[in-house]
Formats: sequence, structure tokens, C-alpha cells
Amino acid sequence: MRRREFVLALGAVFVVAAIPAMAQSRNMALVGLLDHGSADARRHLWGALRQRLHELGYVEGRNVTFEGRWAEGQAERLPALAVDLVVRNVDVIVTAGILAAIAAQQATSSIPIVTATGSDPVRMGIVGSLARPASNVTGVTTQTEETSGKRLELLRELIPTLSRLGVLSDKANPSTERQAEDTRAVARAWGLSVEMFSVRGPDEFEAAFFAFVGAGTEALIVPSSPMLFSARQRLAELALKHRLPMAVAQREYAEASGLLAYASNLAEGFRRAAGFVDRILKGAKPDNLPFEQPTSFNLVINLGTAAALGLMVPPSLLARADEVIE
Repeated sequence: MRRREFVLALGAVFVVAAIPAMAQSRNMALVGLLDHGSADARRHLWGALRQRLHELGYVEGRNVTFEGRWAEGQAERLPALAVDLVVRNVDVIVTAGILAAIAAQQATSSIPIVTATGSDPVRMGIVGSLARPASNVTGVTTQTEETSGKRLELLRELIPTLSRLGVLSDKANPSTERQAEDTRAVARAWGLSVEMFSVRGPDEFEAAFFAFVGAGTEALIVPSSPMLFSARQRLAELALKHRLPMAVAQREYAEASGLLAYASNLAEGFRRAAGFVDRILKGAKPDNLPFEQPTSFNLVINLGTAAALGLMVPPSLLARADEVIE
């Protein structure tokens, strides 16, 4: 689903621009959590946000309450979930995944929205500028255009003979599709042939991997996507089964037996988002809070997966790895 189609779909949902305060007074902050992914897959990430808020003085049940909504990888559920949080008159909405941020912004122009993960909000049309959001949305970005090329560069260093690349994308997520296109552009500039396959859900994974193998694909890149992230264990299993080295966008994939991950730290993004929530609850306006971008990226290599695939990781690459999983 392209961004335009996604926004049009929101028209079928009752969109709330502004809702009067509820009759009853509230003695504690009510923080809405809106996630494109699943609760189980993201539990540790939302835990990082809660822990940071606790460090900042927020105690659940005493001065803060959380209302969580998870789309379980189904983008079409996000608009209704966002409206539900607005109807509940939350003080701030924290989003994970760029489509969650789009849904929240379409549901309210008055409640502050803080992004904990997501691609460039300017590129996705959410704000006009990272430095001056000039809207009710601010927060943390976790993906940049440069990371797609860097991920491929590292994969080529690991597999110098690579000539045919596969890219798996999330058909319902325009951000993931753009990352896939960025990867294809870089690959073609380097003279690689590229096989693209977009899926709507895990039930299409098998067909995608058979298509990659049938096309003679030698390695696979998986861009950032909440839906794909939630199914990372299954993707890692399929990559091993079909003997496809897989470079991914989050370190958690490497923990699940993905070969190589190059990404910003997602948990750190959630912790930084907590700082935005704190400032907003204390009176700051989101349009005056510049977006924060990743300050560092981590390279994670799974040596066990490399051995299973018969790959020898160059010492120069190992020396640059921030984490090596045996």
C-alpha cells in the first residue's frame, strides 16, 4: 500500500481533529502507544521507553498510565487504533513504525505525537523539516537513506563474488518499499542484478524465497518493516533453509540467526523518545522540538550462521563489528 492509498483509506474511518477534554479530571498522565508491529516482538523496546520514563520520575499507576494498541503487522488496522487512542483523550501518542505515525497524525492535529522508530518523516511527508517540525509530530528517526547502501557494502565485503541480490519488501509499507528501491539503485550502480519481491504477510514468505532461489539469488537484504521484524525468526529460518545469506536492518534479526545486521539501536530510539514524552508532559510543544536522528550505527555479525552457510568472515569485517554472535 502506497502512502497515498494508505491516507485515502483513513477517510473510511472517523477522523478526529480535536476532542474536548473528558468530563472527569485525571491526576496522572495518559500515554498512548501505537505500534504497527506485534506486542510480543516489541515488548523489549516498549520496555526501554517505560524504563527511561521511570528514571525520569514516572511511576506507572501513580503518575502515569499507558494505553497500548498493536496492529500486529496489519497496516489497515492502524487508523482505527489511532482514533481509539484519540477518543480516549491521551496526553501524548508514542508511535513505532512510520505508518503508525501517519495514522496518528491523520487522527489528531492537537494531541502531541512522538515517533520512537521510523524512516525520514520529511521524505514520508509527515513534517516539512527535521529541525522545525511545525506540526504536532516530533521524535526520533531510526532510518536514513545512507544505511541501505552501507548494508549492501558490508554484504559485498563478506561475499566479494556477489552478483545477484534479492531484496524482500513489505508491500503495505511505503517506507520499506522506498528502502528497497534505494537498495536496488545502489546495487545496480555497482553492476549487480536485483530480484525484488514484496509480501503482504508471513503467509507469502515461502513463495518469496522460492522466487529468490529460482532467480539464482546469492544473498538477501531485508529493509526495516514492523511486519517483517515481527516475523524475523521465521525469515532467519527460511534464509538458512534456502542457504541465502541475509543482511538486515535491525540487530534483533541477527539474534534470530540472521547473518549480518547494520542499523541504529532501536531500544535507544525508544529511550530517547521517552525524553520527548517527558518534555511534552511538562509543557513543551512538539513543533518546537527538533527530530533526533541516529548518532551511531551498529554492525552485528552472527558467526554461527556464517559457519552454517559455509562463509568465512574476513578479519577486517570482524574487527569492525560492534557485536559478534557465536
